[in-house]
Amino acid sequence: MLQDVLETIHNYFETDEAECRAWTIADGALSPTPALKDGQRFRIIGSDLNDGVYTWHSAGIKNDDDIAGAGLADEAFEGAVRGLAVPPQLVALSAEIREWVGKYGDAALSPYQSESFGGYSYTRASRAGSGGGSTAAGWQEVFAGRMKRWRKVSFL
Repeated sequence: MLQDVLETIHNYFETDEAECRAWTIADGALSPTPALKDGQRFRIIGSDLNDGVYTWHSAGIKNDDDIAGAGLADEAFEGAVRGLAVPPQLVALSAEIREWVGKYGDAALSPYQSESFGGYSYTRASRAGSGGGSTAAGWQEVFAGRMKRWRKVSFL
């Protein structure tokens, strides 16, 4: 989820520690060993199988989404490893967003905005959709106000 949040705000908080070269990933280990601090997040760019945001630990690399079995895949590639300095507040917000998506994510994808039956009714938050209709608000809209302080303008 952290990678999705960083992508949404167009800001990876990259440090000056970019190492562009040939890299090898074997048995979950990245070599040569990048100049990262224990617990520092980093981004792999230019890999066919492993592009993404991870956390560096001397005991092994961790995928920030805690997806079971989502370790690094073995490969050799030419690319970059960029150190990141993501604010702890944004990491905490990312965890909150992950929880929200787990609870409301499927409902946000539903085309139905409200329902009522047997004396029960509800209406979900919505946004204007294309063609004049409305669609459910996703996490990007629900948390936009709280993410905007870190947003960068993107020209792409």
